[in-house]
Amino acid sequence: MHNNIVELTDQSFESFLKSAGRPVLVDFWAPWCAPCRAVAPTMEALAKSYEGRAMVAKVNVDSEQQIAGALGIRSIPTVAVFNGEEVVDVRVGALPRHAYEQMLDAALDGSAS
Repeated sequence: MHNNIVELTDQSFESFLKSAGRPVLVDFWAPWCAPCRAVAPTMEALAKSYEGRAMVAKVNVDSEQQIAGALGIRSIPTVAVFNGEEVVDVRVGALPRHAYEQMLDAALDGSAS
């Protein structure tokens, strides 16, 4: 995993988002999920290409069930972009890289839905 991807836990999730100071793309995943594994290289590429402008984090929904439940994550992979603690965009399913780039770019431009 790219060293710029942060593994978040139920305990660290909220404080990380509060202190990030930039958009955070969060990949909700599980080790047994084949589509989740398929998007992992994309998440690594995004962490590298958006370094310094946005952050990429992962939440294992098997081990971090509290935050996944609180956010209503029912299917994985689910990728959400946060500005602070606010969810500004959510997509479900394995998508191509450009879809995640659009999410991050909109958050960076302040035009996220």
